[in-house]
Amino acid sequence: MLEPAELATTWTDADGGTLTLEQDGTFTADEVCVAVGWYAGLTWSGTGTWQQGSRSRTKQSLVSVSFDADHPVDTYHPETVERRPDPYAALRQGKVMKLWVAVGDPDNDYPNCVLTSPAS
Repeated sequence: MLEPAELATTWTDADGGTLTLEQDGTFTADEVCVAVGWYAGLTWSGTGTWQQGSRSRTKQSLVSVSFDADHPVDTYHPETVERRPDPYAALRQGKVMKLWVAVGDPDNDYPNCVLTSPAS
């Protein structure tokens, strides 16, 4: 399980999007990948708050982010909004820390949104 101090850093996705988690529980996102329901390929920018949770049976850290502003997620119904993407799971792999979440259609092999940060 990652500690809050380890989570408070800048995370980068494969396309150069960033998520900077601050120790005070706020964040800044710049075109970072997010997972919202079945929607694939979403990137959001903005500010908001984050909190750490956990999955007790796996002792895995979760990071939930809540954006200050609404983000449209349905192009057919632009008034449909979701302020809270699915939480990221947090883990350490050697010298790299990762935040990840499955995105898109589960019948499409669950592509992942992965953010990385060097482990301290």
